[in-house]
Amino acid sequence: MVAFPPCPSEARAAAEAACGGPVELKELTNRRGSAVWKATGPTRAVAVKTGYDDGVSVTVREAAMLTALPGHEVTAGRYDDGAWLVTPWHDGPSTWKTFTAARAGDGDRKPALRAAVELCRAVADLHASGWIHADLQPAHGIHTPVGVRLIDFAWSRPEPHGAVDGYRGGIVHLMAPELAVAARDKQPVLATRHSDAYALAGALWTCASGAWPLDYEAAGLDRQAAGQDGIRDAIADGGIPLSPPTWPEFHNALRPALTALPEHRPTAVELAQVLLNVQA
Repeated sequence: MVAFPPCPSEARAAAEAACGGPVELKELTNRRGSAVWKATGPTRAVAVKTGYDDGVSVTVREAAMLTALPGHEVTAGRYDDGAWLVTPWHDGPSTWKTFTAARAGDGDRKPALRAAVELCRAVADLHASGWIHADLQPAHGIHTPVGVRLIDFAWSRPEPHGAVDGYRGGIVHLMAPELAVAARDKQPVLATRHSDAYALAGALWTCASGAWPLDYEAAGLDRQAAGQDGIRDAIADGGIPLSPPTWPEFHNALRPALTALPEHRPTAVELAQVLLNVQA
């Protein structure tokens, strides 16, 4: 396990200014050069993210995107050889957590179904505002009392946009085939509403089943041996079947977004409408 770095004094000061006084820091995640804390103070809580080593440019980029995104609050800066940002804390479970009972098969599926529709609508609202998320994952939607808040906007871009330096298509298991082809062929990897729809459906598939949407074992692919690039290339080549559905009606509603050509995939709005008709 990578040791948690200390929180930079500049980031702590910004958190204290936002929270109305001294804050208590709770370590959350630390991976790929990015550490995240929850900072709780007298008046509110905020999220503190720092980027170090390879994570510096990602943190700087996310701060820039959050500054440009309508309705988002961010304070950011640099420290020594790193970067930091402070954003509001969103109280609520991730989409992944809302599916816990549904995944186990021993609970009411209605909350999960409601959460799926809410996530689709949140992505649809982002698209309607002219932005692409480009890194949708099961944990990147937070279900708060006032609606879903999307997080992790480091790769987001307004439409239209050109190639983004370093973007490889998001998490490989949720990478749309056309992005995998571009990455494999060393071409510009441009996220679109279509690739967001694929990742959205894939994330919801995973939330419901606990497995990635593609059945690598059925395709004879050893994920560990293949590594990230090997998995990406296999996705680009096609022919990997979808994982066995554990909630057939729900998974079948997502299937078109994972199997159709990009221009024929349902939009986030259409996915929400289809899921409204699924029986829990």
